[in-house]
Amino acid sequence: MNSIDQNDYLFTPSIPSLAIADSDQRFPVRRVYCVGRNYAEHAREMGHDPDREPPFFFTKHPDSLLPDGSVFPYPTGTESVHHEIEMVVAIGRGGADIPVEQALEHVYGYAVGLDMTRRDLQAEAKKMGRPWAVAKSFDHAAPCSALVPAEKIGHPTEGRIWLEINGETRQEGDLAELIWSVPEVVAYLSRLFVLEPGDLIMTGTPAGVGPVQRGEHLSGGVQGIGTLDITVG
Repeated sequence: MNSIDQNDYLFTPSIPSLAIADSDQRFPVRRVYCVGRNYAEHAREMGHDPDREPPFFFTKHPDSLLPDGSVFPYPTGTESVHHEIEMVVAIGRGGADIPVEQALEHVYGYAVGLDMTRRDLQAEAKKMGRPWAVAKSFDHAAPCSALVPAEKIGHPTEGRIWLEINGETRQEGDLAELIWSVPEVVAYLSRLFVLEPGDLIMTGTPAGVGPVQRGEHLSGGVQGIGTLDITVG
């Protein structure tokens, strides 16, 4: 196969990426996968049975990433944008049909993310049996902190995850409450897609999701990983 030179493109392509903590290098992002309803209490608040049914996934466009400290522009076409704080897993080694026992060998590191959701559009899509893309994959829909390599912090299996709005706690949980653990999610997802370096997995949100308003400050974090701060514009 012939190699492609940068000059072969009609215009210069942009490469979505995340900062890496304490490094001048950046993590190029290929795909963003999201796990739905991976905390029991959140499943209940969304009206679903939290029993351990197989995980399901949706995606966000990589260019919907928004760096820590940014202004999140309130999106058009909606009157109800919700926050969902999550731990983010970054894949550093690809593979398919990855055994659970080997899954963590494919993880490069971790970050704190927000799965911003146009909830009214999602509810409409659910009612009509349509995809969630317009509700989940809009511009700036995935604020994310810098990645922290696993070689520095290990692979967290417990620890507080939280979100505050203007200093008031709205979401709070613990990584130990994940219905599907990180190794299980990586292994399961690798049976559906070939995972590649640069893939991100947003692992689900604890209970307490709710609307954001223009001018509010959102501050959240995952114990042992880091924090994320954005302002709603």
